[in-house]
Amino acid sequence: MEDRLKEKETMVKEPLLESAQEKGGFRTLPFIIGNEALERMATFGLSPNMTLYLINEYHMQMTTAANVLFMWSAATNFMPIVGAVIADSYLGRFHTIGFGSIVCLVGIILLWSTAVIPQARPPPCDQSSIVCSPPMIFQFLYLCLSFGLISIGAGGIRSSSLAFGADQLEKKGFHKSPGAKQSYFGWYYASLTLSILVALTCVVYIQENLGWGVGFAVPGVLMLVAVISFFLASPFYVRFKSSSNLITGFAQVAVASFRNRHLKLSDSTSDLYLCRDGFGLMIPSEKLRFLNKACVVRDVGKELTPDGRAANPWRLCTVERVEELKALLRVIPIWFSGMIMSINMSQSTFPVLQAVSMDREITSSFEIPAASFGMFAVVAVILWVVLYDRAFLPLASRLMGRPVCVSARRRMAIGIFLSFLAMIVSAAVEAIRRSVAIETGKSNHPQAVMAMSALWLVPQNFLTGFAEASNAIAQNEFYFSELPRSMSSIASTLLGIGMCLANILASSIMNTVDYLSRQGGDESWISSNINKGHYDYYYLVLAGLSMANMYFLGCSAAFGPSTEEGKLPEEEENGFCEGDGGTEKGFPQKQKQVSNNQ
Repeated sequence: MEDRLKEKETMVKEPLLESAQEKGGFRTLPFIIGNEALERMATFGLSPNMTLYLINEYHMQMTTAANVLFMWSAATNFMPIVGAVIADSYLGRFHTIGFGSIVCLVGIILLWSTAVIPQARPPPCDQSSIVCSPPMIFQFLYLCLSFGLISIGAGGIRSSSLAFGADQLEKKGFHKSPGAKQSYFGWYYASLTLSILVALTCVVYIQENLGWGVGFAVPGVLMLVAVISFFLASPFYVRFKSSSNLITGFAQVAVASFRNRHLKLSDSTSDLYLCRDGFGLMIPSEKLRFLNKACVVRDVGKELTPDGRAANPWRLCTVERVEELKALLRVIPIWFSGMIMSINMSQSTFPVLQAVSMDREITSSFEIPAASFGMFAVVAVILWVVLYDRAFLPLASRLMGRPVCVSARRRMAIGIFLSFLAMIVSAAVEAIRRSVAIETGKSNHPQAVMAMSALWLVPQNFLTGFAEASNAIAQNEFYFSELPRSMSSIASTLLGIGMCLANILASSIMNTVDYLSRQGGDESWISSNINKGHYDYYYLVLAGLSMANMYFLGCSAAFGPSTEEGKLPEEEENGFCEGDGGTEKGFPQKQKQVSNNQ
């Protein structure tokens, strides 16, 4: 009998795969990661110069263009959570990625059409009277439609690619190997970052030198290649079935807990708790204990159906569903700190205007495009991943005589601090640039190039890249460790959701600073004339926000040990590091078995 139950448990934990022995593995990763890498190359190839495109072709003011791009970025970062819910609850990851790839391609084609069809954008400015017509409602909505489709498509791809890739490695014991997990996340992120580097150099260069028509066509071709390559490998993918609706399940836990609020929980193991298969009973964790009231079985005859399931899921939920909600609620405070840091990461508009006014010449015949300076942040991300994984960890392990690594939460804290330094350096560089512009009499000429090298922007970009690499990779690793495997797609999108809200907050902060700094008739700190504004003050505001974000340290201490920090004694002897080793993630231990007729 016990052997049967163990076999049943194994089947629940490891879903049956169709021809699993012939599918999945490392051979599928180039198609999955390559699909998202090409999508990132396409979309990030569009976004850097989009500020100049909106200002020059759609005749928007600086704040208007920035708000449009903030909202576009927010939508792009929000849609992955919608995609994650759809993937985990309805379509599955393969179909979600495939659908997103096609929709993203259509959106890029529409955006390309705005560059090649004159009627899709406002007419050129009248040079004689210097009058620029704003876009008509139809033209603006058409532009927003293209942005929206790109965001929806990117949401489908980004919500599931990371988890879908992990699914292919399930046979390799991915979830049981901390080293493989950390390496997979790091190199996955590095691959995407490399694609962004290509976008910020090659694609942006094409846009500046060959025009918007060709420059927007290149991302379309890249996305077409992504769609074709992803579907070519479809026979080899491992595909897990989608689970029940997570959002509805979480709502059921909240409602059931409230309805059972007067129920007194026993301090012993005498309470009976419903588990997912309807037969086994588990002991839920003591964290957020009030939610345990949602899964207590009080009357087996009335609350359970003949097959052992809950008769009314709005009054009785499974232990697994309760623990899923607990896990999500517990990571929210730490996730919020990552969201605040992402405000600094989203400041891509202003550095482009700074670079335009600075000397970008490298040789007499070549100058770096203004929108390409973000590539230095991307290079920093790649350097961080390579040096950390291939130099720092092996060297430290050799010196210590045991495996050494840095826990996810420590790397998140390092990233927050580096982000603070990046804003301080940005403010200092902008203060110098502005003073040079005033001294040389170029206050009224924001497009004029001054005798100051744009390479001054490199240090702040490197600090930003190091901060992103340290914090973002650690966030993904942390969420995957703390959330149940059934929530893998949601775990992979939490970082993007933070970036979505960060873009909305960044827009609100910018509008607030713009409004307050204009009081009394003064020039706005975020003026369209960068030489009359005070972007250095704006960066200091962000630096102050980063300093306040050190509240992360308190959240981390209150969180307590991570799921994987409950190490076995033999693992301690082998030198597993904090947060990166230990017992396999899962639900509370099996308590006892109950028959249907109990």
